[in-house]
Amino acid sequence: MLDPRCPTRQLLDRIGTKWTSMAVKVLAEEAPGELRFAELRRRIPGVSQKMLSVALQSLVRDGLVARRVEPTVPPAAHYRLTELGLSLERPLSALRVWAETHMPEIDRSNQLADESPPS
Repeated sequence: MLDPRCPTRQLLDRIGTKWTSMAVKVLAEEAPGELRFAELRRRIPGVSQKMLSVALQSLVRDGLVARRVEPTVPPAAHYRLTELGLSLERPLSALRVWAETHMPEIDRSNQLADESPPS
């Protein structure tokens, strides 16, 4: 994993942002259907238009998300997970379960570290 060519490291570099993993989760909930950009943004509290756009562009480039544009004025972009993207949801879901289970422990550890005098 220390080697920059390590597949795990490369994948985490691509999907490791909170907005990217949240976009995958929301699209997985809609699968096999698709969502418009505005609906995706509405379902991901706190994400800016720019950050969601960057996350989706990266997911499309990596083949995890498909983008379809309706030739309307203004154009309407629709997004859906590809088969490859759907296969990523299970490991991300396991990570979410782990985080929900263990974040209280991590928070307690951080609190204790913050309260302890520096060594």
